[in-house]
Amino acid sequence: MKTCYFTENNIKYIDHKDVDLLKKFLNPHARIISRKRSGITAKHQRNLATAIKRARFMGLLPFVSR
Repeated sequence: MKTCYFTENNIKYIDHKDVDLLKKFLNPHARIISRKRSGITAKHQRNLATAIKRARFMGLLPFVSR
């Protein structure tokens, strides 16, 4: 079982402006990686999804890639 990246690194708030961190949880087609594959807790996965969607809306991340 994988451990949660955010719990491991003591990250309380997932910032939508931290593009490098958010890119770790996107696959090459710019889709959000599932909890099963990333090992993130449900709470962090929800916050991550919100942060990615905000970053996409602001133009910091692509909606689709390739």
